[in-house]
Amino acid sequence: MAEDKNWDVIVVGAGNAAICAALSAAEQGAKVLVLEKATKEDRGGNSTFTAGGFRFCHNGVEDLRTDILDDMTEGEYESIGNLPPLSEDEFMATLMKVTEHQADEDLGRILIGQSRETMRWMRTHKIRFIPMFGRQSFKIDGKHHFYGGVNIEAVGGGWGLVDMLMQAAERMGITVLYETGLRELIQDESGAVTGVRAFGPDGYVNFMSKAVVLACGGFESNPEMRVRYLGQGWDLARVRGTQHNTGDGINAALKIGARPHGGWSSCHAVQWDISAPPYGDRVVLDNFQKHSYPIGIVVNMEGKRFIDEGADYRNHTYAKYGKEVMKQPGRAAVQIFDEKTHANVRDEYRIREVTKATADTIEELAVKLEIDVEGLKKTIAEFNAACQPGEYNPSILDGVCTKGLEVPKSNWALPIDKGPFHGYVVTCGITFTFGGLKIDTDARVLDLCDKPIPGLYAAGELVGGIFYQNYPGGTGLLNGSVFGRLAGRNAGQMAIAA
Repeated sequence: MAEDKNWDVIVVGAGNAAICAALSAAEQGAKVLVLEKATKEDRGGNSTFTAGGFRFCHNGVEDLRTDILDDMTEGEYESIGNLPPLSEDEFMATLMKVTEHQADEDLGRILIGQSRETMRWMRTHKIRFIPMFGRQSFKIDGKHHFYGGVNIEAVGGGWGLVDMLMQAAERMGITVLYETGLRELIQDESGAVTGVRAFGPDGYVNFMSKAVVLACGGFESNPEMRVRYLGQGWDLARVRGTQHNTGDGINAALKIGARPHGGWSSCHAVQWDISAPPYGDRVVLDNFQKHSYPIGIVVNMEGKRFIDEGADYRNHTYAKYGKEVMKQPGRAAVQIFDEKTHANVRDEYRIREVTKATADTIEELAVKLEIDVEGLKKTIAEFNAACQPGEYNPSILDGVCTKGLEVPKSNWALPIDKGPFHGYVVTCGITFTFGGLKIDTDARVLDLCDKPIPGLYAAGELVGGIFYQNYPGGTGLLNGSVFGRLAGRNAGQMAIAA
């Protein structure tokens, strides 16, 4: 790696947002360099550890068959009973609802308004998609009925998405340097960003460019920053994804006067198997997650419920319920299902690396999982007595609820009364952080006076202002793709015009 090597655009990171930025910049005719702190084998950032799901606007399965799902087989098509459309208004309403109306509306409009176009653009780069048959549908009368707004995934999940993106980058002639991490942004006397100082296998190297796109993730893998911004105890959280997202891009930008923005005290955190390792496993990937809680109940080790498992579709609650588990004794909880619903749990419950117990009675289950026996018996009895009659349907908000409980269950409330009973032990798994850099609608990073820092763009999880407290499932990858494409296009055009 030669000192002071010149490029048109440098992209920091090699996940979904970063490679979308690199592809978009290259489309403008720019000479693009991608810097990835990880090894080639560990590339892809958090994107590798996702299910590859995208939430975007469309008019239903017939519409999707024209371009996004153009290679779907006839058998797959015939197996679909219902795949609901998603309008821009509905998407925006969901985004504002789950973020407590804190999301930046201008960025939200770009995210949503460009969602379908961006998916079509990705398809032109040979990214393949398929309906999420295994995770986002329930079978009714032999047909798949999809729910929750995020119904399409990249073929091969997150690993497949990264692999297809990297193949596209190779076809576009984009250079990728591995084991080369950002340390500082380089500026000229006017304050414009003119390159990066990185540390690689041969030591420090300065790479010069006309524009830089930061797309190297948040700070969820940095325990010191987690405690500083999320609070006491967050150093003990498990990390769902890469160990390399330690806030490098955020810190480098803040050091030159970028404005911090967004939900710095909140994050995407889920219920995660308690036996999972400290960071993501590249074999198990996201299967340590346990997301079928809406059709069961969740108790802490004292046997007490503490969340409304049926408050909304799983896609609208799962990213905030990990935080609630963190508040429980021992940072642990147990998801409980009886035989009526257990057959409908997602595939991640059937992996070998799972922390579970099965018993014929609630008492026996409590003993096996070291839950307070009397506390669990009392909770189950009160819950069962509070369940109201109704027509149970897990693919819609069915209104089958409890009445009279301090912690209600608003949908899918069936008594836990038919053995055998199954319990899965979970803790908190942090996915990504919500605080980051402030950008404008051209994806330019803003300074402390809300003026663009010349030559500096950002996309993906290190951008703040879009998600607060919670997020709609499937919006993270879409966010990376939409703003990665936007940042790369604008950076490429700026570089070519310079």
